[in-house]
Amino acid sequence: MTPQRVRLSVLSSSSAGNSTVLEVAGTPRPRLVLIDAGLSPRATRTRLASLGASDRDLAAVVLTHLDRDHFNAGWLRYLRRGVPIWLHRSHAGRATRDGILYRKSELFDDAFEPVPGLKFSAALLSHDDLGVAVFRVTLPGSNRSLGYATDVGHPSSTLFSHLADVDVLAIESNYCPRLQVASGRPAFLQQRIMGGSGHLSNQQSADAVARIGVRERAILLHLSRQCNTPETAGMAHQSHGVPVTIASHDQPTPWLDLSSPAPLVERPPLVPAGLFA
Repeated sequence: MTPQRVRLSVLSSSSAGNSTVLEVAGTPRPRLVLIDAGLSPRATRTRLASLGASDRDLAAVVLTHLDRDHFNAGWLRYLRRGVPIWLHRSHAGRATRDGILYRKSELFDDAFEPVPGLKFSAALLSHDDLGVAVFRVTLPGSNRSLGYATDVGHPSSTLFSHLADVDVLAIESNYCPRLQVASGRPAFLQQRIMGGSGHLSNQQSADAVARIGVRERAILLHLSRQCNTPETAGMAHQSHGVPVTIASHDQPTPWLDLSSPAPLVERPPLVPAGLFA
């Protein structure tokens, strides 16, 4: 297969809504794949338009899990127009209860292709009761790879091995423990987040980037607006020497061309939120 250009933008990433778009070049139109759909269809349409893309080219929605900040209920009517939704088989029961399963739903256990040539390989990691799908994505016609990991609970050997040596890694860097403790949040919520089935701290995320051996770039997802800051997250990630992009809740990141190798740098400066070095 001839290599095809694939670009990525994180449309939004926070507890208010998580969604990332992959654009696969094609003729006469590109194909768009959403990883999570935590924004409303209208907000998604607006953010795509700001990137010069259109929801008319949406070919598939792939879900990591079914929390409300990763799947907005407004998509139920939209998806029934014919856009397939892919979700892990372990989430099928909840999806049935929530009215998400329909004739265009697709269940996966491990490997699948939401559009031809874009190869997803999934691993199920700990998060709350049902777990979360982590993806290794191989680009069409090449061996270049993207890792995508959010809400993964805690660092694990499965996480490290499944995403080993990816070129680009999008990974959550949810909270600073000091800010979490000082937040005034109820003890049960802090325990849920920090207890091993919730989210990764900044340091856990940075350690994961190093253990995975990311080749070119890390993209930080799902920063808590109450218990983290882009500066705090960025400082924690300076040690692994990989350029960092920090996703925002209020604007999409610029397109990142996944198809072209990025120049490697020994120790990059902190990249401001939403910008690429």
